[in-house]
Amino acid sequence: MDANRVKQILSSPANIRVEYHGVPVWIESCDEGNGIANVHDVANPKESVQVKITELEEQ
Repeated sequence: MDANRVKQILSSPANIRVEYHGVPVWIESCDEGNGIANVHDVANPKESVQVKITELEEQ
């Protein structure tokens, strides 16, 4: 995925399915300059992690 698509997903009212290494995640924010997104596992919303935007996949 690229940073522009991440920003589109963040601003969309739709529930767009995104996965990180096969795990459904919710994107919290995007740091376009560093190519990093803050995400959390849909099943565990209390724990967020930073991942490379390029490793996110839209389903």
